[in-house]
Amino acid sequence: MPSSTPATLNPTVAEVTQRIRDRSRQRRALYEAHMAAQHKQGVHRGELSCGNLAHGFAGCDVPTDKGRLKLTNSANLGIVSSYNDMLSAHRPFEDYPAAIKEAARGMGSTAQFAGGVPAMCDGVTQGQPGMELSLFSRDVIAMATAVALSHNMFDAALYLGICDKIVPGLFIGAARFGHLPAIFVPGGPMTTGLPNDEKARVRQLYAEGKAGREELLEAESQSYHSPGTCTFYGTANSNQLMMEMMGLHLPGASFVNPGTPLRDALTRYATEQAIRNTEQSGNYRPFYKQIDERAIVNAIVGLLASGGSTNHTLHLVAMAAAAGITINWDDFTDLSAVVPSMTRIYPNGQADVNHFQAAGGMSLLIRELLEAGLMHADIPTVFGTDMTAYTQEPFLEEGKLIWKEGPTTSHDSDVLRPVSNPFSPTGGLTVLDGNLGRGVIKISAVKQAHRIVEAPVKLFDDQNQVKAAFESGQLDRDVIVVVRFQGPKANGMPELHKLTPFLGVLQDRGYKVALVTDGRMSGASGKVPAAIHVTPEAVDRGPLSKLQDGDIVRLDAESGELNVLMDAATLEARPCAHISLEHNHFGMGRELFGGFRHLATKAEEGAGVFGGFEAEVLARELEKIEQEDQ
Repeated sequence: MPSSTPATLNPTVAEVTQRIRDRSRQRRALYEAHMAAQHKQGVHRGELSCGNLAHGFAGCDVPTDKGRLKLTNSANLGIVSSYNDMLSAHRPFEDYPAAIKEAARGMGSTAQFAGGVPAMCDGVTQGQPGMELSLFSRDVIAMATAVALSHNMFDAALYLGICDKIVPGLFIGAARFGHLPAIFVPGGPMTTGLPNDEKARVRQLYAEGKAGREELLEAESQSYHSPGTCTFYGTANSNQLMMEMMGLHLPGASFVNPGTPLRDALTRYATEQAIRNTEQSGNYRPFYKQIDERAIVNAIVGLLASGGSTNHTLHLVAMAAAAGITINWDDFTDLSAVVPSMTRIYPNGQADVNHFQAAGGMSLLIRELLEAGLMHADIPTVFGTDMTAYTQEPFLEEGKLIWKEGPTTSHDSDVLRPVSNPFSPTGGLTVLDGNLGRGVIKISAVKQAHRIVEAPVKLFDDQNQVKAAFESGQLDRDVIVVVRFQGPKANGMPELHKLTPFLGVLQDRGYKVALVTDGRMSGASGKVPAAIHVTPEAVDRGPLSKLQDGDIVRLDAESGELNVLMDAATLEARPCAHISLEHNHFGMGRELFGGFRHLATKAEEGAGVFGGFEAEVLARELEKIEQEDQ
């Protein structure tokens, strides 16, 4: 049995969890009712006409699979995969379906490839027009997941995804098919390449014109060099941490390298466990009974303790909503006040996720959080246990997969520390609020001296304009760079990583510098303070649209302040800037996403296009009641 003993839950964690539960009560009840109704309707495989069912297994090339599907009393797993062979993180999934099918047959069951979902890479598209499809690809993936499972041939589902929008999209789809047991199956990170400090050095030299494209390309190629997830701690690896913190992975599955015997054994075991979790097994564990507000709080806590991606202040809001749970940025802020910063993984340090894994990885992180009462131990997991089992690590002994207790102390205190001796007593994320709106800032990589910036603003409506201003010397001064009209309704909210090297150079030159934007920077944002996801966005006549060059703005990550220093009447009287966004709406498929831009919700609501799920139904019911009362 696991030796870790959970402590009494931290009062703030308990309070935030309770207020989420209270806030979501009606919405969650509707969600659970919908899922229970779907479960009651059953898997249609047993009710299909002969012609329908024949279509469902006509493609099976193994006779025993057809026989089992004809009988309809064995479990059939649906595989939903983000495989493609261009992107390193998804390439390992190529061999998974065959291995999963073989493992299912060994359990007397079947597995079918239900469907693929798109998987785009921000590393390829950043700074390019295609990046404007990136955020909305999350919702496309959710819809593609629904299409894959819509045939209702399946008793459980395996979700094969790893990167930025893919896992959140799969999660949203899984939540809407929450009557099915679900296991998320990762691919693992590539092995360590070029040291991160060297990569960052070459990038800044290139930004200053002191290194050529050939040198830069060589450095990047040594960093991203083989199948597997990129090893820096961005959104992709934050996804994996979150899935394990919610018990949707097998214990210790997140950061095992691809193409290894242990990785293969974990995939086979995930298949077997998914079958054990089906109704046919007599131990039915559906997604909707596993993921509740406690699991969502665990995910937030894990992100804060590890300095995870700011993208999840968007994604996790949308993911929770799909499961009938309402969270907001205040929940992140309040938890950040009590959750210590326990890791230093690039860009918050120089180590990568392989170093984190070697230092103790998820088993030690979870052990520390449990023993400090900072996460919920009592949630059900796909492993068939509560979260105390996740202090264990997987090993192969004589070819058999087993779990043993993980380390109780860190093997490298420069990478992973205990709660009693953290890098910082608070988490790496906070909310900024003021007369410019609300935004979030990741401060885990920002030195104390740079967390308060008060300076004149320089306005840009396109990130490419920043490069030109940097190269011409216009930014060689204390400056707050404001890049606006980058929100979900304006242009799909692209990542703005192209700005990081330029702003980093300015900071290194001794200037006070910060970024304010209604766009995104994600988990790869680094040492420059960046107020991102600012809402309301400029295209919605938000306060950013009223700024003028030279206005003095104060960004204070310590007090949570984001203000332009002028009186309210003057700001209110200012006209709102308007720009033509036609060049952002056509080309590279962007014209296909006009409806998405129109429907997109605010950043703090998840920047999604699905409305409010159960919340929308509740709003209609409330409106109906109010009309009846009049």
